[in-house]
Amino acid sequence: MQLFYSPNISENDTSFNFDKDESRHIVKVLRKNSGDILHITNGNGWLFKGELILAGIKNCVVNITTKTLQPKPKYQLHLAVAPTKMNDRYEWFLEKATEIGITSITPIICDHSERKIVKLERFEKIIQSAMKQSLQFYLPKLNEPIAFKDFINQDFTAQKYIAHCEDTDRKTLKSQLKAEDNYTILIGPEGDFSVKEIKMALQHKFIAVTLGNTRLRTETAAIAACHSVAFVNE
Repeated sequence: MQLFYSPNISENDTSFNFDKDESRHIVKVLRKNSGDILHITNGNGWLFKGELILAGIKNCVVNITTKTLQPKPKYQLHLAVAPTKMNDRYEWFLEKATEIGITSITPIICDHSERKIVKLERFEKIIQSAMKQSLQFYLPKLNEPIAFKDFINQDFTAQKYIAHCEDTDRKTLKSQLKAEDNYTILIGPEGDFSVKEIKMALQHKFIAVTLGNTRLRTETAAIAACHSVAFVNE
């Protein structure tokens, strides 16, 4: 199934017009013609099935034939991950985390962060593409970057973990996770969280965890945490 995404389609619509860029992709790249069936999601759980009634390079129109609200995931996962020095590594994390299953992502700026400015527009496109590729119907939310100290002071109704590399008392993440719940997991930058940040997280009732016996890159640690949560909830 080829899945299309538009935040502008709603459950009340009986027809839908694709924008110019998507229309060109449908006609010129995918070679779709009138009468073909297309599948669309709005990223809010709805799957729309529509018949292509107008196949134009600048304007494609479908008549909505069925609409189904897909069940929500059994868990909610919020990963707060420090931006990596190389953008492509963070983009890889966004793509793979979306494929595995994640609810929201927040770039956190830490004491040891080498990158403090991120371009959310490109990140958003990567998440949208990964959602479509993996045939999911809930678009992960990408939050604005935030300083660690500001992030940590928020109220979280979730299991809360901070993964760090300091040689202190830590539990394995897989031993702490409880299924079918909400989770917030902090992943630090290349230089890890500072001692000050770790203490601050522990004061806010975050549980210190390890993701294995080897030292992981930021993006690898984030994916390991994401998969651990998915595995527990299978």
